[in-house]
Amino acid sequence: MIDTTADFDAPALAVGLEPFGGDEPERRAVARHARDLADSGRYTRDTGIELTPEHVSVQLADGPDEGPAARWNWWIGSLEVAYGGYAEFAVRRLG
Repeated sequence: MIDTTADFDAPALAVGLEPFGGDEPERRAVARHARDLADSGRYTRDTGIELTPEHVSVQLADGPDEGPAARWNWWIGSLEVAYGGYAEFAVRRLG
């Protein structure tokens, strides 16, 4: 069984998002949303995969050639279509 209570390392994800561009506040916003998703346990329940910073980075690598928030929202949109209940984790506004 996968432990959905493990702490998600949001600062590590923020660093891992650097190759996708964007500024530090954008990367931190995406990392906070990812931590909220991890804390909810929803992704792990739906997919059977633990949500880790490394897993998020791999998923976002397939996204549009834009900044971290656009890539994150693209992935969250895919999860929303597949499972429902993910729209609340989208990054709505920066700055």
